Amino acid sequence: MSITSGDFRSKVTSSTLLEKKQRHEPISCLTAYDYASARLVDEAGIDMVLVGDSLGMVMLGYENTLPVTIEEMLHHTRAVRRGVKRAFLITDMPFASYHVSGEETIRNAARFIKAGAEAVKIEGGEKRAQLVERLVDAEIPVVGHIGLMPQSLHAMGGYKVQGKTLKAVEQLMHDVLALERCGACCVVLEGIPREVAALITAEIEIPTIGIGAGPDCDGQVLVFHDLLGLTFAPPAKFVRRYADLGSAITGAVQAFREDVKTKNYPSDAESYHLPQETLSALQAIADRKRVMTG
Repeated sequence: MSITSGDFRSKVTSSTLLEKKQRHEPISCLTAYDYASARLVDEAGIDMVLVGDSLGMVMLGYENTLPVTIEEMLHHTRAVRRGVKRAFLITDMPFASYHVSGEETIRNAARFIKAGAEAVKIEGGEKRAQLVERLVDAEIPVVGHIGLMPQSLHAMGGYKVQGKTLKAVEQLMHDVLALERCGACCVVLEGIPREVAALITAEIEIPTIGIGAGPDCDGQVLVFHDLLGLTFAPPAKFVRRYADLGSAITGAVQAFREDVKTKNYPSDAESYHLPQETLSALQAIADRKRVMTG
């Protein structure tokens, strides 16, 4: 599609995403955590931007997503909002922000909407259905998330592919149907077999967004830093690196350090200069001082 087409520049909404599923038009989604990355992603035509709690690892250096706070997520949501004009903007509700009373969950979710998010994402299926329904009743759009759920890292015994047994597949189906019935506008499928994701995608009317769930989902999401080679750990199986900016940045920084060390930076062309009149006056003063001290 041409970058100048009207559809490319039109605002993406939850209705747009549903229409894309109905037309079998793939949906693209990337994470973003600051103004610069959000603006670049948005201007490249990505449909959905997720302020993921993965910022805990890639931006803040945490070991996992669990320490991320509401205030940290709000800070990054506001920054991303300033860079996003077209894409549908979603924010992860961090761990312990919705594992509370329904009233407190709604208050927390409303803070993200006020910060600029157009939907909040929460992890969990059937057991979150009632909560999803309450949020939707409060006019807060919700994106579901089932399969491998990073906030349930300890309960799941690590980052493991989910839905590998018949019983587990059945539970995933119950989960996604419950989320759909309760009004979720779409659902993220993470770390599940391709065949299971295909079954789910065919079964429900709302869009599925896959990450490590194969190519049969309605859309795909990746972490911005994974896509660009800006992470330090080995990439997951499903990650495709489209650039190696980590090496490029390291090379650029090393070149800068060397130029400073050898006084090759800044050059005369990269320096500001006095007007000739001021320079001549300073030179005259210096000449007089030399005569007086000579």
